[in-house]
Amino acid sequence: MRITMASMMVDDQDRALTFYTEVLGFQVKHDIPMGEARWITVVSPDLPEGTELVLERDGHPAAKPFKAALVADGIPYTAFEVDDVQAEYERLSALGVTFTQPPTEMGPVTTAVLDDTCGNLIQIQAVRAP
Repeated sequence: MRITMASMMVDDQDRALTFYTEVLGFQVKHDIPMGEARWITVVSPDLPEGTELVLERDGHPAAKPFKAALVADGIPYTAFEVDDVQAEYERLSALGVTFTQPPTEMGPVTTAVLDDTCGNLIQIQAVRAP
């Protein structure tokens, strides 16, 4: 069994596609019209055949309250691994990304939390070498 896709519920697929590709640096794998929504997946340029992130429209009635509750409590929806949290924090901040938590050391992990502009908080993290 393998994880091949993970979903990210977004309130605006166009804005999400721009943010996840032009700001975060993911690459489009699929962008297929499906009625009112699209099937959009992005991948890491380092692993183009790796796990796909589905930028899924948050049209289900439970999605918006769920996402709002996570944001209100400061809980990231998911996490992405980076090599250097401080460097990525500085790069993304220069691009206008809003962070709700600056780089913070937590034991062997450094994390930071950003707003994806589509209704989610996202954690970036790196594990320090022992």
